[in-house]
Amino acid sequence: MKLTCTQENFKKAIYNTERVIGKQATLPILENILIETEKGMLRFSATNLEIGVFLKVGAKIEKEGKITIPAKIISNFVNNLPPGENISVETDDQVLRIKSGNSRASIKGLSAQDFPIIPEFKGSFLFSFSGNDLRENLPKILTCVSLDGTRPELGGVNIILNNKEASLAATDSFRLFEVKCGIKVKKEDEYAALLSKTNSIIVPNGTLLEVLRVISQEDQEVEVAVEENQIFFQTDSVRIVSRLINGKYPEYKQIIPKEFSTKTIINKEEMLRAVKIGSLFTNSQGGEVIFKLSQKEGKIDVLAQSEERGENNTQIKAEINGPDQEIVFNPRYILDGINAISTPQVAFLANSSSSPVVLRMANEKENKIEIDEKATYVVMPIKN
Repeated sequence: MKLTCTQENFKKAIYNTERVIGKQATLPILENILIETEKGMLRFSATNLEIGVFLKVGAKIEKEGKITIPAKIISNFVNNLPPGENISVETDDQVLRIKSGNSRASIKGLSAQDFPIIPEFKGSFLFSFSGNDLRENLPKILTCVSLDGTRPELGGVNIILNNKEASLAATDSFRLFEVKCGIKVKKEDEYAALLSKTNSIIVPNGTLLEVLRVISQEDQEVEVAVEENQIFFQTDSVRIVSRLINGKYPEYKQIIPKEFSTKTIINKEEMLRAVKIGSLFTNSQGGEVIFKLSQKEGKIDVLAQSEERGENNTQIKAEINGPDQEIVFNPRYILDGINAISTPQVAFLANSSSSPVVLRMANEKENKIEIDEKATYVVMPIKN
């Protein structure tokens, strides 16, 4: 193999593939990136056997070939090169010789023949998400994914598909976040066939983190295809393939209340500050903040106390409709919920001290507050 590539393209390819590298002592080749020429392009591939990433960049190819190179070495080398120079690459048996400006290196690799085959999707991508939607909402959804591993299905995001949109949801049993994202259907008949087989899939947490990282522009489309037990994502130049999580996701929509006895509109920043201050006065092991809602006084008291740190009470003015409530929360969970809301005001919807509380976006239109159901954050109170 012999070629020349711009430093920008080479760095971008290494950056987008090295993140999925597996640390497998029994399979050292999984710590490598496969670099190969393909139809006048330079292709980079990496996998940890759960997720595979590959992309192609332009290069001036003089001689075809392929090799696998340790990701850590090649990444650190190219990231420390001075900018502005092209990169020249040549292979000699299982050694990659790389040169840029006044820097050159010889890196020992492994045979490309031993690199695992990464499944490729040969059909048409059926639908796509807006890159802007995913960039805005995935970080919020992923905070709710369970990390303990005892229930594998909770270690991913549940995507429920229908004709015009998809519901993305994650829960760790203590809180849940669901957001509805519009989709663009590309192949109507094939998409309908997919829905007839299954409209609910579970995508691993790590896979969606990689999808999030490769979205470079807000207006970028992220194309999606589902085949057997695998899902494929594609942006302009990067493809990601991943297994889906087997199992049935909990029927979470059943726990979201349909009606609420107390509806409260709160300024987001004031609510955020009050809970942050309250969390300072809770036990470090996971304390409690108390919300006392008073309709008559039009205010919420956010209280916290502990023997070690003292006590605090912050009052927030609020528009409260319905009976008074006193509800106890884990401060971390309620903070995540407030941060998941992207509007200046938060709709705080409750029924009792022991039933799920819902936070939603609240918008003011023509001097009237409207509650938006596009995003729903559900948090379970602490029962005293």
